[in-house]
Amino acid sequence: MLVDFNTLPEESRVWIYQANRSFSEEEIEEIQSKLDVFIENWTAHGSDLYAGYLIKYKRFIIIGINQNLNKASGCSIDESVRFIQQLESQYNVDLLDKMNVSYKQGDFVAYKTLIDFKQMAKDKAVSKNTIVFNNLVTTIAEFNESWEVPASDSWHSRFVK
Repeated sequence: MLVDFNTLPEESRVWIYQANRSFSEEEIEEIQSKLDVFIENWTAHGSDLYAGYLIKYKRFIIIGINQNLNKASGCSIDESVRFIQQLESQYNVDLLDKMNVSYKQGDFVAYKTLIDFKQMAKDKAVSKNTIVFNNLVTTIAEFNESWEVPASDSWHSRFVK
């Protein structure tokens, strides 16, 4: 069952998928339509999952589930990954590679491989104050507090001095 992401409780589970490029406005409209259909029909063992989503910065797809009502099962999580893989194929975009880093440069969101990000840290092109996206958060509370943070406050801290 599709619900407004902003109404999900803080303990709701989230999954964050970052794209290796920005989506166009047209792509965002299409992806939102596909997400609406997918989530409206998403179930675990025949029970509706109360879920919502956000698309942020034209680059991140965030899906949240209220697990107080029904928990996502292994099969339902697999189903969501297949859905994301379909988006990857349809839009020629990478959404599942966790070995890449997104960070802010002013109002712009940049995307680099982890190797490039490490080199940028070594070259002082990014610092502990660089705003990074910690896509390892697992709840809405963590998403709200720790998703968009200075590199010093995330797992990225090991690369910046």
